[in-house]
Amino acid sequence: MSSNNPRRRDVTVADVAKAAQVSKAQAARALGNYGAVSDDVRERVLAAAEELAYRPNELARSMNTGKSNTIGVVVGDIENPHFGLATRGITDTAKKAGFNVILINTDEDVSAEVDAVQVLLDKRVDGLIVAPASSLKTGHLQRVQEAARPLVLLDRAAGGLAAQAVAVDMTEIAYESTRYLLSEGHRRIAFISTLKTDAPFAGGMLLDSSQIAERLDGMGRALSEEGLALSADLVRLNAGDAASIRSITRDVLLMPEPATAVVASDGLIALSVIEAIQELGLSIPGDVSFLMYDDFAWTRLTTPPLTVIAQPVYDMGVAAASALIRQIEGRKPTAAPDLAARLIKRGSVGAPRTVKAYS
Repeated sequence: MSSNNPRRRDVTVADVAKAAQVSKAQAARALGNYGAVSDDVRERVLAAAEELAYRPNELARSMNTGKSNTIGVVVGDIENPHFGLATRGITDTAKKAGFNVILINTDEDVSAEVDAVQVLLDKRVDGLIVAPASSLKTGHLQRVQEAARPLVLLDRAAGGLAAQAVAVDMTEIAYESTRYLLSEGHRRIAFISTLKTDAPFAGGMLLDSSQIAERLDGMGRALSEEGLALSADLVRLNAGDAASIRSITRDVLLMPEPATAVVASDGLIALSVIEAIQELGLSIPGDVSFLMYDDFAWTRLTTPPLTVIAQPVYDMGVAAASALIRQIEGRKPTAAPDLAARLIKRGSVGAPRTVKAYS
């Protein structure tokens, strides 16, 4: 065979056995570290495997042992730094425990999530960590449990599913942050989220995300204490790409009774909201106050630095991976860590100015 051929046949157990001058069965036992094999045979097999750069067939190994040493992770949007940081916590923890990670992004689409879960099950992952796109449509996750495959939910709960969820309860921090905006004099507070719904927001509607539901519950409780209510014209869902987020932002700031404060439900939304505010020639917080969920390095570098609701995102990933690995190894679950969000006040919230017309 020509050495210029860029393709190289994978080295097999049979190749290792031939080089070590042992039977294929002996080589397989030595490489798989199972069954009876003499020290001399083991040494010869391992030396031959190293010389030939042999790599085991992980699928075949998993079929023999029932373990793949692999964790499947399904998230909604890997471009969102929130999920990026959580995934880092998962992979760091998995690596220390000897597990590899297969990551699949779903774009917050339930049908894509269903397919992703099936792909991971077909690949015989030892367990799954899923940030469910829907807290209501969970049949595919129930099937994971019916297959006796360990499952941990990340960032969001799923109704009717008896699976451990590693998430921060957002109700109280949403209440606290809204109380803060109210104390500064704001009464028209907009909330922008990418959550997909079939209709515009209306009070009492059933939401498909436990996280967004909790945030709006906290906001609503704080507003009700002031005799106010969540306003359908200020709670804006279905914020998709950057252009639609900018359009929504302009809308809430240019309406006859404009928002005097805007809350962005994640860092990606925040960037487009700020861009829209700048395009309108408005200043933060002089013309409009701004608050966002999650704290990243860039939020401290803007002018002014941004007021944020910081979540222990990396720790969430660590906790989710640790909980899943305990399940995989058959160990008893431990108490959930205390994961709490906190409001960090910087310079992007101030008292509202007298309403004026913006061009």
